[in-house]
Amino acid sequence: MNPKQIHAIFCRFRQANPKPTTELVYHNAFELLIAVMLSAQATDVSVNKATVALFEVANTPEKMVALGEATLKNYIKTIGLFNTKANNIMKTCQILIDQHHSKIPSDRASLEALPGVGRKTANVILNTYFGESTLAVDTHIFRVAQRIGLAKGKTPLEIEKQLMEVIPKEFLQDAHHWLILHGRYICVARKPRCSECLIRDLCEYPDK
Repeated sequence: MNPKQIHAIFCRFRQANPKPTTELVYHNAFELLIAVMLSAQATDVSVNKATVALFEVANTPEKMVALGEATLKNYIKTIGLFNTKANNIMKTCQILIDQHHSKIPSDRASLEALPGVGRKTANVILNTYFGESTLAVDTHIFRVAQRIGLAKGKTPLEIEKQLMEVIPKEFLQDAHHWLILHGRYICVARKPRCSECLIRDLCEYPDK
């Protein structure tokens, strides 16, 4: 895909949705971090259903630790891998208290040092809360980027590096959310809704 096509694609995304953001519901950096940790292999809808009650009682690291792991599990038991996630959340909260004055760190190394926080989660926090031009390659972006012809690769990191190179800088801040939303609602896994796609004529998907 040539630079002119790529620029046109993101121009259309921006025109259709000038200020894209996450569909996770949060009110501070801590809530966003917990929501993103819970969203691994789960839908944003399922996470929001659980966190609406959880965040009423535990919206800081101190409150989460006071809540306790067993009680936390009751709040998030409808979410996949909730046992592992609860354990990681408790460990992360203690580290935030002990090492970061209960603040969410704004650098990648500190974020990725938190239990249950990998590169993808760190990228979401850096992009969504701190406004950095990062790309968190989830299953949607991994699929969409390759299907439409933006990037090719065998791992999320390969796709991330290519996207960071080919997407014009003016679009990088919002590219993460545009691609996720496109994959979630239009360029879906089994039967992409090509007839509804605003970039259909620019896409390299052979079956459109």
